[in-house]
Amino acid sequence: MAKPSITKLCVDLAATLREEVLPLLGDHEGRVHAGEADGGDVTFAIDERAEARMEAFLAERAPEVAFYSEDRGMVSAAGDRAEWVLVVDPIDGTRPALAGFESCCVSVAAARLDSEPTMGDVRVGVVGELKGGATFVAERGAGLEPGAHLSGNRSLERMFWTYGLRGRPALALMEVLAELVDASSVGGASFELGSATYDMTRVATGQLDAYIEPGPRIVDDVPGMREEFERVGGGAILNNSPYDLAAAALCLGEAGAIVTDAYGRDLAERPLLGATHEFQISCVCAANQELHAAICTAVDHGIERLTAGSR
Repeated sequence: MAKPSITKLCVDLAATLREEVLPLLGDHEGRVHAGEADGGDVTFAIDERAEARMEAFLAERAPEVAFYSEDRGMVSAAGDRAEWVLVVDPIDGTRPALAGFESCCVSVAAARLDSEPTMGDVRVGVVGELKGGATFVAERGAGLEPGAHLSGNRSLERMFWTYGLRGRPALALMEVLAELVDASSVGGASFELGSATYDMTRVATGQLDAYIEPGPRIVDDVPGMREEFERVGGGAILNNSPYDLAAAALCLGEAGAIVTDAYGRDLAERPLLGATHEFQISCVCAANQELHAAICTAVDHGIERLTAGSR
């Protein structure tokens, strides 16, 4: 189990960032473009405010701890002496936050820094809802607080699920997800809520059955798709990076849900620190193994259709 001090640091950082950002939710001044994140996404003024607060908090409270964030990349005041790294997305779901919606979170994960850490090295994961205030805390091997309520649904036709559209070419993504969208259209529902961590923690609460994001697989498997993603992303490939998934993946794993990439492979060996395409991670999260298997089969079919069309 992780040291309590690291868990408390993650929880306190999440609370501090919520305190900073909460008054700004829905504020149009936060929509000003302030630059470009390490992975190529737009940095809004609200992002810059949250990143600055995070940096100040850690400089004061834990200067010996390194951090990796969406906008700052890797920062270590302690240099090679740092024993821990925090992987932080101060606002996951910036666009919902700017609209004043509740589907936005702060995400903080902690891993030992004695080697090149992977997703499997994450020891602590904290996801805090910025608007609603609910906080999910997981320590590897110790379960999820405040507990989980996984859906018992095993049917695609009754599946309530979500996906990510930001920065992805819409026609390609919908081709891959079409079988799932059609199957659940009447007896279930599909949503685009704008935050991977919010989406994933909804699986833990039982509000959703699954979260599905095949973007990196589409880029890697289908000819011509890298160029399409770069077109939509303004020259960058904008899929989920480890900082989007690290905390929520641990929370869901400790809740008993199934979390893999879009090939159905475990995420444990994926590098933790990085944001460009080679670090980005596709994701299929489901409340149970049977539903997860059916989703992966449908994604396989969608990749086959998109590949055939590209020829």
